[in-house]
Amino acid sequence: MIKKVLFIVAGFVSLALGMAGIVLPGLPTTPFVLLSAFCFSLGSPRCEAWLRNNRLFGPYIENYRTKQGLTKKRKFFTIAYMWLGMIVSMFIIGTVWIVLLLGFIGICVTVHILMLKTKVG
Repeated sequence: MIKKVLFIVAGFVSLALGMAGIVLPGLPTTPFVLLSAFCFSLGSPRCEAWLRNNRLFGPYIENYRTKQGLTKKRKFFTIAYMWLGMIVSMFIIGTVWIVLLLGFIGICVTVHILMLKTKVG
């Protein structure tokens, strides 16, 4: 019982981090949403079903599970929005090592997104 509760709590914590990652550059959304789905699958089938059927996060999970990939449009907007957030953060923070770190993270995530299968439609 305690184990299930811990998985449910971990699922909600990782989902909260994923939600924060939508607006915070450098904090990835998809890995946290996928971690939430995994935790919910071990802790609560009801929470897992809710997440998989969620209008915002359900497609992330389904596309990763089925390896369908992302449409060109979604790839473009994901990369553009990410870099916009990164650049704004770089100017606001201004510390050299943070700028370099955000740049490195941005390049790695961009490469990862571009390497994902491109979904038609």
